[in-house]
Amino acid sequence: MKVLITGATGFLGGYLVKECLALGYEVIAVGRNQAIGQGLEVSYEKLVFVVADLADKASLAAAFAHQPDKVIHAGALSTVWGPWKDFYEANVLGTQHVIDWCQETGVERLVFVSSPSIYASNENQELVTEEQAPVDNRLNNYIASKIEAEKRVIASLVPYVIIRPRGLFGVGDTSIIPRLLAIHDKVGVPLVAGGQHLIDLTCVENVAYAIGLALEKKEAIGQVYNITNGEPMTFKATLDLFFKEKGIKGRYLSVPKWLLAGTAVVLEGVYRLFHLKGEPRLTCYTYYLLVYSQTLSIEKARRELGYHPIMTIEEGIRHYVQHS
Repeated sequence: MKVLITGATGFLGGYLVKECLALGYEVIAVGRNQAIGQGLEVSYEKLVFVVADLADKASLAAAFAHQPDKVIHAGALSTVWGPWKDFYEANVLGTQHVIDWCQETGVERLVFVSSPSIYASNENQELVTEEQAPVDNRLNNYIASKIEAEKRVIASLVPYVIIRPRGLFGVGDTSIIPRLLAIHDKVGVPLVAGGQHLIDLTCVENVAYAIGLALEKKEAIGQVYNITNGEPMTFKATLDLFFKEKGIKGRYLSVPKWLLAGTAVVLEGVYRLFHLKGEPRLTCYTYYLLVYSQTLSIEKARRELGYHPIMTIEEGIRHYVQHS
C-alpha cells in the first residue's frame, strides 16, 4: 500500500512519514522544502520525495503519478495572520487540488488534517465535541480557510476522515512553545487572572499515531475527530512544567483582560489599515488563547479509533526540553 503525505517536510509531516513507514506503507512525500525532502529520500528506503506547490494543481501530477492508495493532506499555510489570498490559495485551493487528484486517481481514503482553531470563541469552552464546530468563523483568515477546506472535503466524492489536533508540540516545533519561550525571555509570559484558564496540548507523536489509526479503521470513514492528549491543565501549570524541566524560574507578567483585548484590536486595525507586512505582536486569536478556557472532548476518537495517547504531557515536555 502506498500513502501520499502532503506537508511531509513540515513539523507534523516528518512524524507522519515515520508513522506510515512503521505501519508498512510505502510513502510518497510531498513538500516544498527540497533539502528536507531529499534528506528523507536518503534516510528511508521505501520513500520517494516530490517537490510540489499545493496551490498549483499541475505540480501535484508527478506525486499522484505514483498511484497512492491513500492520502494524508497535512500541508497548509498555518499561521494566525496574513492576507486572505494567501490562505485561500494554500488551504482552500490547495485542498481542492488534492481532492481533485484523489477523485481522478481513485484514492480509497483521504485523511485531512484540519484545525480546532475553528472552535475559537470569546467565551470559555470545555469538552467541545466535533458537532459543535461553527459553520462560519471569521476571527482570522486561517480559521476561515480551514472551515472552507473542511466543507470541500465533506462535499467531495472521496472517502474522507477529518482530524482536528489541538496545540501540537514536540521536537522540531517552530510555533507554539518557541513563541512562548521567546516572550518569556523578553518580558515574561502575560497572565490574565493568574493564568487559571484550561488549555489542551497534544504531543505530536500522539497526533501522528491518531492519523495512522484514521488511515486504517473502516469506522473512521466520513467522520471527524478531535485529537488531544486528554490532559487539560491550566495555562500557568502547563508553562510551569516547561520551566521546571528547563531548570529555570518562570517569569510572568500580570496583565488586565481589557488591556490585552484593546491592544489586540488596535494592532490588528493598524496592520489592516496600513497593509503592514509581518504579524502583529498580539492578535485577537492569541488574546483568546491567553484568556479563555478551551478543551476538547476526545471520546469519539477513543471509542471509534481506539485512540489512547502513547505519550503523556510530562513525557512530551521532558523529551522536548532534552532534544531541543
